[in-house]
Amino acid sequence: MTSKADQGTIAYTARTSAAAKTPVLFGRKIWLPKAIYDSLPWFYLAAGVIALMATLYISAWFWVLPHYFLFSAMCLHLSVIVFRRRSPGKNEAGQSSSET
Repeated sequence: MTSKADQGTIAYTARTSAAAKTPVLFGRKIWLPKAIYDSLPWFYLAAGVIALMATLYISAWFWVLPHYFLFSAMCLHLSVIVFRRRSPGKNEAGQSSSET
């Protein structure tokens, strides 16, 4: 008695090509305009400072206060990460070997 389950199997290449055709939201590369790309760390910094000032402005304990504080910490941390990755002196050893 044989089963009919393996009659409908799809070949590996057909599965991978079908998976490659499906759009993946977080796995895609996106290209931003240069003005937006250059101003992104400044936007993160401004959003973090504004959210931090909003947490200081709220005088009573309110349910949104921890959310503002976490958002401000996240934005400030993200701006520092982006600034450090874009710093020109990041790869000094690679630059010195190419200059000689």
